[in-house]
Amino acid sequence: MLQVYSTLTRKKEPFHKQPGESVSMYVCGPTVYKPSHIGHMVGPVIFDTVKRYLTYLGYKVTWVVNITDVDDKLIIRARELKMTVPDLAAQMTEDYFKCLKALNVTGIDHFPRATEHVAGMIEVIQKLEEKGYAYQVDDGVYFDVSKDADYGALSNRDPEQMEAGARLEVNSRKRNPGDFALWKGAKPDEPVEVQYTSPFKCGRGRPGWHIECTCMAIKMLGETLDIHGGGLDLQFPHHENELAQSESWTDKPFAKIWMHNGLLKMGSAKMAGSVGNVVNIADLLQRHSAETVRFLLLSSHYRSPIEYSEERLDEISRSLEGFYRFFERVERIIGNSFYSLPVEESVTAQSWAQETNFGGHLGAHYTRFLEYMNDDFNTGGAAGVLFELLGTLNKFADDRRLDSDTSVPGSVVKSTFRAGAIVMRTLGNILGLFWEAPAKQSLGGGDALVSGLMQLLLDLRNNLRTEAKTAAKDNPLKKALFDQTDLIRKRLAELGVTLEDRPGGTTWRVG
Repeated sequence: MLQVYSTLTRKKEPFHKQPGESVSMYVCGPTVYKPSHIGHMVGPVIFDTVKRYLTYLGYKVTWVVNITDVDDKLIIRARELKMTVPDLAAQMTEDYFKCLKALNVTGIDHFPRATEHVAGMIEVIQKLEEKGYAYQVDDGVYFDVSKDADYGALSNRDPEQMEAGARLEVNSRKRNPGDFALWKGAKPDEPVEVQYTSPFKCGRGRPGWHIECTCMAIKMLGETLDIHGGGLDLQFPHHENELAQSESWTDKPFAKIWMHNGLLKMGSAKMAGSVGNVVNIADLLQRHSAETVRFLLLSSHYRSPIEYSEERLDEISRSLEGFYRFFERVERIIGNSFYSLPVEESVTAQSWAQETNFGGHLGAHYTRFLEYMNDDFNTGGAAGVLFELLGTLNKFADDRRLDSDTSVPGSVVKSTFRAGAIVMRTLGNILGLFWEAPAKQSLGGGDALVSGLMQLLLDLRNNLRTEAKTAAKDNPLKKALFDQTDLIRKRLAELGVTLEDRPGGTTWRVG
């Protein structure tokens, strides 16, 4: 049974819906004023995996991620770059989309932009004022936190202990230090493109950050969400304020489950633009594959901090090489690319379940994977099962000598191996991994020429090995011939080429 931890109740509880039912999920998106860094991808990758797993279990998930395209940060950055706010927002939104695509985040159904919903935000603010939760002053409209008896429940904070200036706007016009802006009156130096007509006495202006999410989430998914997600750094004040204004407006629970993912850390510090230690995705993907980056973000439980370092990424890259060599092995054994194998789309489609040649190991790995994912989407544990499954499948192939063209086992055993590979492909797909073959590194000089020269070297080395094996034991040439084959392997390794001698022949790869 699926158990999910909710920040609001501070405990894991059985998921409140059954497979086959619709699930609404809203995750706070970026303020698009700078290129996306790896910290911006943590939430999308995690909640993409959440949706993949819920879909696999049979739920019908609609996932919305907002785009904040009007904000103080945008105004300041556009001024620095001598750009208009809309142009900057459009440029950075496109960058965000490219980064999502690169990391195989495919499950987002809608990307509402704040500027498309300003009229709806004004209506919500008016309703809050009518109900006594909001008040106007000369520079805008504010939410009165003292009117919400439950304010502070999500972040476990006492409103009376909240200090002005602690991630809150200091303003002497506010009734309480914790009151937050629903509408901000336009300042004299702000560009006209971020000023919207309003019925409030402050006149033209723009919505506050928090009201944007309330309006867009409810507009697109209804008054009560099944899942509201975002980074731990959004828990207060953003999500606390969302919760307060939403439930004050609708008189209904805003979200059944609040999920907060841990933050990316570089050393002891959170990775953030304000800290100045961000690593842009575009730069990172020049050094590491997208699959390596995604694996890093899923390698621990989503509520835990993620430790970022080049050393950790290098370690993951080396670990993934074991899977890539296995995928090459799959193609040699069954004659088809691993990436062309079918992905079983639901938990009810277990075509491999009747296979008995794995001695129950296949089903055990599959069950353990589901147990980890059912335990509050523990992707770190689930990823560990993939390594266990990899070992089981390789041992199966080794024990039955499936790489050899002359091996005794026939199509039945190879069909069993294929079923195991399908399990690997299916479980990898739930985590959003193994979506395409890794790009092969090049030695330069043209692929055809390099391949031809490599095959020539392999043929020469194979001839030397054959002569050495057939030479008499006391023949002095025997050792010399083997030394030459070792020299070829060594010199190729120095060039970054790895040889693998198998019963069916020798293969090579770069790296």
